[in-house]
Amino acid sequence: MIRKICVVITARASYCRIKTVLTEIRKHPGLELQLVVAASALLEKYGCILDSIEKDGFCITAKVSNVLDVASYTAAAKTTGLGIIELASLFENIRPDVVVTIGDRFETMSAAIAASYMNITLAHIQGGEVTGNIDEKVRHAVTKLADIHFVAAEKAKMRVIQLGEVPECVFNTGFPSIDLALSVMNTSNNCDSDICKNTNPNPTTKYLVVMQHSVTTELQCAAKQIQETLNAIKTLNLPTYWFYPNADPGSSEITNEIRKFEEKDHNHLIRFVRNFEPHYFLKLIKSSSCLIGNSSTGIREASFLGVPVVNIGSRQAGREKGSNVMNTDFDCIEIVKAVNNQLLHGPYPSETIYGNGDAGRKIAELLAIMPFSTDKKIAY
Repeated sequence: MIRKICVVITARASYCRIKTVLTEIRKHPGLELQLVVAASALLEKYGCILDSIEKDGFCITAKVSNVLDVASYTAAAKTTGLGIIELASLFENIRPDVVVTIGDRFETMSAAIAASYMNITLAHIQGGEVTGNIDEKVRHAVTKLADIHFVAAEKAKMRVIQLGEVPECVFNTGFPSIDLALSVMNTSNNCDSDICKNTNPNPTTKYLVVMQHSVTTELQCAAKQIQETLNAIKTLNLPTYWFYPNADPGSSEITNEIRKFEEKDHNHLIRFVRNFEPHYFLKLIKSSSCLIGNSSTGIREASFLGVPVVNIGSRQAGREKGSNVMNTDFDCIEIVKAVNNQLLHGPYPSETIYGNGDAGRKIAELLAIMPFSTDKKIAY
């Protein structure tokens, strides 16, 4: 009997993180892919992924418009609630055998709660990690709702088991985005996509990438924090690709500061962008001279690709980091010094903290043979 695997994608970053799993599910003879796109993944403001999904040949089973386009604590809570309502109705109609949810963003709670209350087996990718931010609470809450766990590192596996999960249901598959990173590992050091060629800065020269999101426990500092990074990048005076923030509380403050900077400075060396297709996104990261900000991309994919990283602030506090990462506070002088040190150092050796590049295949194979159950108890 063919198993129906429903994968719920709620943000632009999640598509890159799950793409190889989707590919392996689609080609597995014992699995049927049900692909649901929801929340900020549907909004241009936060990097809509629909074109990328269509270009990659995936069929979207349903679109769920549940996000409130106001990046605040209240909007995050209400978005989660609306997601539960909409996804519950959808799950009732498409009747999946298992729901797969990804990561630690607040939108993932909607899929986790809806599936759990509807007695549908829940599989969670990326549990057991340690960070700052609201993500920490969400990640561990989803772990306790999930029945099957696909973690990205050995320490993460140990933490999930320490949370009382049955060891036989916890698998260190590695991180699926590393699969894509492996595919670009040996490509040329130029971002050759049309979207790169048609934008400034010129990707064939030395350039920086900035990915800075809000720290949801420090919203009162969001504007000041992004100002420090903006001033640092201005001081460095290098070509830069700067990605707009995720749909987190505090993102409006960050976006407002970016827009004020654009209006005031008109810096032709900085290109503010919303999204790249997964393959080209990782190729852009691989070819960069340094990745700056507080995105988990700098911790996971960049460690595998050997890209120098300057990680700012507490958003990724506690996450396992490679030798490629240099930490700083939100301070212009510190950031400039750290970036210059990383530019002098250059590329780092590849590290496999988060997998070797075969996570998609492992996850699909496990989904095909694992017994599905929602009878869950704490393992003593």
